[in-house]
Amino acid sequence: MNKNYCIIGTGVAAVNAAKAIRDLDQESSILLIGAETSLPYNRIKLSKELFSDLGSEKVLIKKEKWYQTQNIQTLLHTKIEHIDSDNHTLHTSTGETIQYDKLLICTGAKNRKLLIDGADKKGVFTIREMHEAEDFKVFIEDKTSIVNIGGGIQGLETAWSIFKAGKKVTIVEAAPRLMARQLDDKTSALLKNKIEEAGVDVHVNTSIKQIMDGDEVEGIVLGDQTISCDSVIYSIGVVPNIDLTENTPIHTGKGIIVNERMETNIKDVYAAGDVIELNGEVEGLWGPAMDQGKVAGKNMVSVAESYQKTTPFTVFNAFNLSLFSIGFIDESRCDTTIIEEDGAEKYTRVFIKDNKMVGVISLGDMLASIPYKTAIESGVSLDGINLNDSSIKDLMSEVKGRLTTPA
Repeated sequence: MNKNYCIIGTGVAAVNAAKAIRDLDQESSILLIGAETSLPYNRIKLSKELFSDLGSEKVLIKKEKWYQTQNIQTLLHTKIEHIDSDNHTLHTSTGETIQYDKLLICTGAKNRKLLIDGADKKGVFTIREMHEAEDFKVFIEDKTSIVNIGGGIQGLETAWSIFKAGKKVTIVEAAPRLMARQLDDKTSALLKNKIEEAGVDVHVNTSIKQIMDGDEVEGIVLGDQTISCDSVIYSIGVVPNIDLTENTPIHTGKGIIVNERMETNIKDVYAAGDVIELNGEVEGLWGPAMDQGKVAGKNMVSVAESYQKTTPFTVFNAFNLSLFSIGFIDESRCDTTIIEEDGAEKYTRVFIKDNKMVGVISLGDMLASIPYKTAIESGVSLDGINLNDSSIKDLMSEVKGRLTTPA
């Protein structure tokens, strides 16, 4: 019997779910419902390619023709106000009622708000949606000096885009180092030096106290120091967007609570992507969202599949520097690490725990990312290797041999 599959949200989890459903069920209806006016797009490009044509098809996850050929309906610029799980209906802000048989919630995350004096002034921006990126670009066209709050990967990519557009950029990060979740002290210091060499001021371990002065941005206050600027943009993390689950029986914690099949506690209601909490964790990453969407779609069509957590993998290319971070990089909880470096251009650190490679940070050796990821995910034992007297090259050679030799 044909079903009505409804997906709330238009991110990568939603698109992958729709594809998984259509691959298994060619007859039933699939409806993607999104609050934005655009077809699902690659949100990562809002920071990486801020000053390119964001309205072009190249930012879309799938081109418009794909939805037509797959017979997937889209209902854009539409906000769902309430989920009535008892009656399997959705209620829109315009008073429409939509019936569903299976529902997937992919409402993603929302940016954390900047909670300081002056955060509501004209000229203060955060970017999560395409219209916010476009508004920011228009505003700073005739501006010269921008303060970028946030030294995580999105904040730094945004700063790089602004810098390439010819603006003076100042980066302010509250943590002791840049990209604190992905890098160790050494790599972060190398990154900071590279950014400063390009001509960008960087303040770490520093919090903004206030945005000055009148109705529009004129500067910021850092403790006893003030910095003049024309605009402030911030990227200080995200939180799952669970607003839609208010006044519903759907269980939430930090996010919508799901099991490995992306099922919520309510029959026929699933969730995937940045909005979910699984085993007490919120991943909030592009790769996991893709996989979770696929798993959700399969289970909605009653093809049982469980989500397998993937190895965290971050790639950063900006300020004429390339680096990657894979896996578990908490030095305090590892048994040992192996470091190799060559000046300020090359640095690699391998993290080892329980005689297995669990994480890698590398600057300047991008081609090695896949072999490292393979070695970590394989869980190959390092028994018998003298880790105190092995180079990373020798270690990887031994690991490769063990991976290709039958047990």
